[in-house]
Amino acid sequence: MSYRKVKRLLDVVLSLIGLIILFPVLLIVAIAIKVESKGPVIFQQERLGLNGEVFKIFKFRSMCVGAEKSGVYETKGDARVTKVGKFIRKTSIDEFPQFVNIIKGDMSIIGPRPTLTYHPWPLKEYTELQKIRFKVKPGVTGWAQVNGRKEVHWDKRIEYDVEYVKNLSFQYDIKIFFKTVLKVLAMKDNVNVGETAKK
Repeated sequence: MSYRKVKRLLDVVLSLIGLIILFPVLLIVAIAIKVESKGPVIFQQERLGLNGEVFKIFKFRSMCVGAEKSGVYETKGDARVTKVGKFIRKTSIDEFPQFVNIIKGDMSIIGPRPTLTYHPWPLKEYTELQKIRFKVKPGVTGWAQVNGRKEVHWDKRIEYDVEYVKNLSFQYDIKIFFKTVLKVLAMKDNVNVGETAKK
């Protein structure tokens, strides 16, 4: 059996376990979001997935409704982020609903983070080398995220993504998983430090 098939099996099993174990946390966060501000608990957004296909990613809503109209990036002290939103972003709890994306088959636990359909640039503007990043399912975390996350320019992030795809293995995924745990516990690199979309 190829690692890609094993990876899919692991994704589904671990995501189901994660949803069951974290259900109390998910429920409390959902209630807190609903109590604090008007709008849906779950934020849905179109992203580019496997082979550049568009899918809707799920996150806990951490900003006021319509926040994207004021720009893509969150900055330090961003007034659009709710109080609950600040906490779930800092702890990465806002990403937990992506377990559902994984079970649906849109995503994997480890892989390149799914990009917006228009940002950092449209699919047609990616070079053939950069498009290699779309040869695997996007992930909740990835090689670029453990090498700087939001402070890294997009061209460099994509280089990390391509490197990951070319070297895909169980050992690589385990390495990224544990590096991610350390990053989350340290609450590092989870706020944009400036414009990172320049080529």
